Amino acid sequence: MLAHLNLALMESPVAPLNDPTPLLWAVLPVSAYLFGSFPTAHLLARSRGVDLGAVGSKNYGATNLGRTLGRPWGVACFVLDASKGALAVLAAGFILGALGAAVGSVSQSIAWCWLATAAAAIVGHTLSPWIGFKGGKGVATGFGALAAMWPVLTLPAVLALLLWIAITLISRMISLASMVAAISVPCSVVLAALTSNGLDGVAASVPFLAASSAIAVFVVFKHRSNIVRIRAGTEAKIGATS
Repeated sequence: MLAHLNLALMESPVAPLNDPTPLLWAVLPVSAYLFGSFPTAHLLARSRGVDLGAVGSKNYGATNLGRTLGRPWGVACFVLDASKGALAVLAAGFILGALGAAVGSVSQSIAWCWLATAAAAIVGHTLSPWIGFKGGKGVATGFGALAAMWPVLTLPAVLALLLWIAITLISRMISLASMVAAISVPCSVVLAALTSNGLDGVAASVPFLAASSAIAVFVVFKHRSNIVRIRAGTEAKIGATS
């Protein structure tokens, strides 16, 4: 499936797109950062009289919200946080003319600007100025942002979500599932590029490979305290009592 998708992308006859203007380079990432910084979990918790920064892991994300208020709240927060990333990236892709375009038809400058917008939305979520530059760990917003990069990163993002579900069910550790899922995205990009067009496919996908790798490293970094607890055998598991 990956091979067929990327082969179609590489062979698409779409004409090259113009490079983004300096104004777009400034406006799109800044707008995405502000949009991504909307403190969803914080506001949902506050609506129930809870200070999320003082309970559980003290993280302003869907996982801590779900553990504190119940699974439906966590799911709702995940969907809303993913939507932040998706909407910011879809809007940028439309403005740049990159949405739905083949890899080979998009200039590297367009690709980097689109990816910078996605990264800005994730950073906004993790470092929200509205709650003292705190936030979540970027998993939900990152998933939404990558999935919205149609068609280049959509399938790798969906595969990462399926992997996240599988590992969560097996290990009952959301943190472990999140890190593995994030790492799987650049792996899927490389595999798809190699199987579709060899090294030429990898060369055309360099911006998307580099950005998805950086996002994976960022997600793992945000989970560094979880890694310590996983190694110590003290990481919280779904369904476990405190």
